[in-house]
Amino acid sequence: MVHAFADGGRGGNPAPIVLDAAGLDDAAMQRIAREHGLESGFVLPAPPGSGCDLQLRFWVPAHEMSMCGHATLAAVWLLDRLAGERLTAMRVLTRSGVVEARLHGTGDGRRVEIAQPPGTVEPVPRGAVEPILDVLGLDPDALADRPVRNASTSRVKTLVPVADGAVLDGLAPDFARVEAVCDRAGSTGLYPYAVTDPAAQVVDARQFPRSSGYPEDAATGIAAAALAFGLLHDGLVDPARPVTVRQGRAMGRPSRIELRFRSEDGGVWMGGEVRLTRR
Repeated sequence: MVHAFADGGRGGNPAPIVLDAAGLDDAAMQRIAREHGLESGFVLPAPPGSGCDLQLRFWVPAHEMSMCGHATLAAVWLLDRLAGERLTAMRVLTRSGVVEARLHGTGDGRRVEIAQPPGTVEPVPRGAVEPILDVLGLDPDALADRPVRNASTSRVKTLVPVADGAVLDGLAPDFARVEAVCDRAGSTGLYPYAVTDPAAQVVDARQFPRSSGYPEDAATGIAAAALAFGLLHDGLVDPARPVTVRQGRAMGRPSRIELRFRSEDGGVWMGGEVRLTRR
């Protein structure tokens, strides 16, 4: 069990990582995810000729996922730990494509970063905003002065800008209706956020997934990467400086996701602290 995107040795999003999943079929992988109630990562040999170091598959209790940021970070970190911190880079094959990972630092300061491609930012479909606000229990006056938008690097997330951290922490969604409004919006999760420290480019967020089999995520790297591009689209961040997304506080599992825009291709590096909690 590995916690990715921890904050000062606490919190983070836990991910069960199976280091040798070659003998597991789909039903067995899904069963492990259901037993833990968490998104789980499964390490497999990379197919010959893929040019990758390994393959990763991801399951939530309800179904398979094409990509998971925190489980990728956790698996790469764990493999590096078992290798004695000798790795500097890896190529990981996922169902959403090849993910580049790089590693640096030592000991408690060891960090993993994974790349995400340039993001897209689009309006949500007509008529979808009001149901989203209703499911989140949000009055329109509690929104920040920016539109609700869909953004994506690997999966589409619906970015909902709220006025401040108190509004964000006070959200009490109608979880039974989240899947329906996500379907209407064309996204895989609602990602309300508040820009809590504009000067330092710090944003707080919460993730309510469409149909993962659990109601909320403590840290969602894919959504945070999408959010970085939403913020860039609105002129709220300087791409030459890091962006920090804090998540999980309302769950009692504070998490911290660090993002840096990649000048070479317009994507982002996404990383953070990782900790092992159980073998």
